[in-house]
Amino acid sequence: MKLQRLLSLTRQAVDHYNMIEEGDRVALGMSGGKDSLTLLYALCHLRKFYPKHFELCAITVDLGLGNLELDPIRALCEEFAVPYEVVPTQIGKVLFETRKESNPCSLCAKMRKGALNNKALELGCNKVAYAHHRDDLIETALMSLIYEGHFYAFSPRTRLDRTGLTVIRPLLYASEAEVVGFKNKYHLPVCKNPCPMDGHTKREYVKNLIRDLQRDNPTVKDCLFHAVVNGKIEGWPDVE
Repeated sequence: MKLQRLLSLTRQAVDHYNMIEEGDRVALGMSGGKDSLTLLYALCHLRKFYPKHFELCAITVDLGLGNLELDPIRALCEEFAVPYEVVPTQIGKVLFETRKESNPCSLCAKMRKGALNNKALELGCNKVAYAHHRDDLIETALMSLIYEGHFYAFSPRTRLDRTGLTVIRPLLYASEAEVVGFKNKYHLPVCKNPCPMDGHTKREYVKNLIRDLQRDNPTVKDCLFHAVVNGKIEGWPDVE
């Protein structure tokens, strides 16, 4: 995927769901993976011409698992003139040593989001951007059906009443394949995920399930995506 295509998809999502307003200060959740690095590119280039002026900063929540090499990300943020902060935590130690969680993903996500949101507020941000893409949306909806028995998917724009922050997902219209293509074309400095659960989660199972379904029905991802977007899910904003 070329940068022009990425910007087109990003602006489409931002405009459709009114994600960015004049004067916003947006904290980008920076894991160091391909998705968050692609989002960094998208928002940094979008702000050059977007009619509503907004500021950016990037935040990495370090789980304390070790082997997280952040210097390439720090250099990229400097190149884009984006302030970059790393929040040190002991989340990994709590999950894997203290609590010895066998299914830590849900609790880990809550703790990471809490640390990210607190830092975003400290930096004067009013919005937090997550790098969830089209495939993440589909997988979340299918996981909800399979494991929880109801139809749910995260919203493109969500206001967090407790903190006053608004979560936005500007990559909603980009597929994972397009993100991978962008990563390869622009040689993004992806950090290896140090989490021991990487590749062994319910999400990975659902990702493989969708891949199997797609062999018989090449349009299955499109069908699932439109089912979610048009499903009138509680909490979803109306399209502008």
